[in-house]
Amino acid sequence: FPTRRSSDLLADFAVEYHKLQNYHWYVKGKDFFNVHAQLEDYYNSINRAIDEVAEKILMIGGSPFASMQEFLDHSQIQEAPMAAVSSQDIYQSVLKDFNYLLNSIKNIKKEADNQDNYLISSTMDNYIEEFSKAIWMLNQTIA
Repeated sequence: FPTRRSSDLLADFAVEYHKLQNYHWYVKGKDFFNVHAQLEDYYNSINRAIDEVAEKILMIGGSPFASMQEFLDHSQIQEAPMAAVSSQDIYQSVLKDFNYLLNSIKNIKKEADNQDNYLISSTMDNYIEEFSKAIWMLNQTIA
């Protein structure tokens, strides 16, 4: 379990990273500066998570996905189109993705706890906190 689910999470993170970067480049509107900066914070955080998850997979004896094709084949996150997009559309999309990621992370944590895999479980604790806060803040922004 831990390597397979963690590899799927790695794929989701990799696709989300590129999606956020796409939005960062193509955001349009009077709130451009704020949204542009926030998206950079999000994708930098996801980028750190990509490396961390891949290293955890290796630490527990697995082989993380490493190619863009593997990421796309195993991710449930949909890529963003290459087009101008408003902040409200971006926030709705990111909120949906972050909720999906949080749910996946919680499921990984439950299974890791059941298997006494504390390395994976403790890593998921950090992501639960991080995504819960981001979701709360996005909901406040959209409201």
